[in-house]
Amino acid sequence: MIFGLTLPATRMAVADFSPAFVMIGRALLAAALAALTLLWARPTPPRRADWPRLAWFALFSIIGFPLLMNTAMQHAPASHGAVVLAVLPLLTAMAGAAVAGERPSLGFWACGVAGTGAVFVYALLSGAGASQMHWADLLLAGSALCASMAYALGGELARRIGGWEVISWALVFSSPVMLVLLALFAWPINWDASPTAWAGFIYVSVFSMFLGFFAWNKGLAMGGIARISQMQLLQPFVGLLAAWALLGERIGWLEVAFAALVVALVALGWRMRVARTP
Repeated sequence: MIFGLTLPATRMAVADFSPAFVMIGRALLAAALAALTLLWARPTPPRRADWPRLAWFALFSIIGFPLLMNTAMQHAPASHGAVVLAVLPLLTAMAGAAVAGERPSLGFWACGVAGTGAVFVYALLSGAGASQMHWADLLLAGSALCASMAYALGGELARRIGGWEVISWALVFSSPVMLVLLALFAWPINWDASPTAWAGFIYVSVFSMFLGFFAWNKGLAMGGIARISQMQLLQPFVGLLAAWALLGERIGWLEVAFAALVVALVALGWRMRVARTP
């Protein structure tokens, strides 16, 4: 539910803020909350062997996904992005196979290919004749790849470190870099932005970048990356509903039909066998 509201909230934020500021600012605000949480809870720091994977997790979740998604939301409706990102559960399962040694069955992969194809067809139909929409689709595809790798790495790390600790350490670890990026690419801040833009920015900072990972990383660690990632099949519907309620975007039969098709394929894939290698 939290991640399903990310696209509409991001579209609200980038109406008055640059994609770079939303990406950097949300990481720094979340990092401040993470630092306070770590100081209060005082967990054991990650092992030295875990820091490289934490760095990759930070690159994909804190920089790659937000920057690509923020830029896409300047050129595409949130409802469009919600359907394109409906393939994210399947990509996360594939990333889990690469990162965490999970081995989904052939039927699972067949559903993944079918779901990816359905999203590709939707992108072509909805973006026909609009070159900026094609660019937005490429950006959304890149953001989905970054998110899938971040989720797989976060779920794998959470088995050893803990769900909320993964995102907290990653945010604090990356904060010096984000401060430099803020000074170079996102200054000065548009303090005169509308209340709607500030609300969207605060949501993606506190919830999408921080609190959402508490439950998500823990769930991936408990139930396995491939299977639990399929819970994201709810995201397209949450995103479509929020785009209609918050942004007044028109939701047509094309969005509903393709979202339902992708969700059906993902649900079918969820029923397929997933093994985990030692």
